[in-house]
Amino acid sequence: MTTIAARLSPSVVNISVRGVRKVSTAAKTTPPAGDGSAGSPDDLALREYLRRFQQRFGELPSQLNMPVRGEGSGFIVRSDGVIMTNAHVISDADEVVVKLSDRREFLAKVLGTDKRTDIAILKIDARDLPAVVLAPSKPQRVGDWVMAIGSPFGFESTVTAGVISATRRTLPGDGTVAFIQTDAAVNPGNSGGPLINMQGEVIGINSQIFSLSGGYQGVSFAIPVDVAVNIEQQILATGQVRHAKIGVAVQEVDQLLAQSFGLARPRGALVSEVVPGGAADRAGIHVGDIVLTANGKAMEQAGDFSVVVGMALPRDRLGLSVWRRSKEVSLQVTMDDSADGLAQPVVDTAGTPINRLGLALRLAKPDELGAMGAASGLFIEKVSGAAERAGVQAGDLLLAINNENIHTVAQARTLADGSAGAVALLLLRDGSRLFVPLRLAAPPTV
Repeated sequence: MTTIAARLSPSVVNISVRGVRKVSTAAKTTPPAGDGSAGSPDDLALREYLRRFQQRFGELPSQLNMPVRGEGSGFIVRSDGVIMTNAHVISDADEVVVKLSDRREFLAKVLGTDKRTDIAILKIDARDLPAVVLAPSKPQRVGDWVMAIGSPFGFESTVTAGVISATRRTLPGDGTVAFIQTDAAVNPGNSGGPLINMQGEVIGINSQIFSLSGGYQGVSFAIPVDVAVNIEQQILATGQVRHAKIGVAVQEVDQLLAQSFGLARPRGALVSEVVPGGAADRAGIHVGDIVLTANGKAMEQAGDFSVVVGMALPRDRLGLSVWRRSKEVSLQVTMDDSADGLAQPVVDTAGTPINRLGLALRLAKPDELGAMGAASGLFIEKVSGAAERAGVQAGDLLLAINNENIHTVAQARTLADGSAGAVALLLLRDGSRLFVPLRLAAPPTV
């Protein structure tokens, strides 16, 4: 480990940034477009301070230009001065300064950034630099020792070590990357630095930490190097990054959902929403399909499918195997570029209870459907029993049971009474569709 640290430390650089951020002086105004960090807690606190200043000392302009300063890490990937780091390290920067281990400093040119994967590629005017060795694309193993090198809190060339705690970890709101989770100490300033295996190869870029205090608490996340290399190659070739989109929302399959859909075990990505006219819709993907494989690769978790889609290119063809009505169906999807009404039902105002589900249902009113963006469905007035335990909420709109669209209360009762063990409810809540599995009580006896 000491040999690896000595060999790779000269390849790790310190990055400092200077810039200007536009900040609104109104506490309740919407942040200006294009300001990626304007909604951060620090920015909100600053706007509140400016509001109080304004109340005491008089009016301020609607926006102020505030200086931005920050530090992070990076590493040399080519001896001619190409450097890899995180996109958030250089966000809002007008000037990016790279400091080498021999204390030479260079003004860096930003060749390109990709906020979706949080990768940025820089270039400095230097030659014969010590470049890292990037690990070949292969699965990482939980328990393997790893090393992080970076500049936490500005302390340059700091080395920490730990083990890989998990692989293929997807984070909320970040479905493009399956992170490497590690317990190597990573703190503010480590972002953009390399995660290194015991062969001296870079396997990831340290990017995020999970913390309730703002500092290291034993859980950190690194972007796998194969993701970073994909972005680097696009930036060096074209100066920009393109991502595909498929036009679906997916969720995890738990034991009850697997039972509801007739799967032997929980696996795959359950499609909870299909964008009309999108790539998935054109290919014939339906709400309630469970994606089992993509281009022959097993999708064990919903995050696996999100990663495959996120790293595909527009117009790539994706071969899918989906589980539909208890059998596998093969589909071909041509991916879109991410840069790129029905009759109203009759209104029933009385909430009719269905005891087996624990729901009081009625047909939704036209204005309710319009406000929720749905064509039809049953409005859930009250929740109890199995539905309450499963997390169904009053005000949800019931769209389907076990993949069958619901149009009447009688239809919902028939499906509930005819189901054994568990059912899957497709709900619309706050503009998003989600499947909720219910474990049913025994059917009534006669």
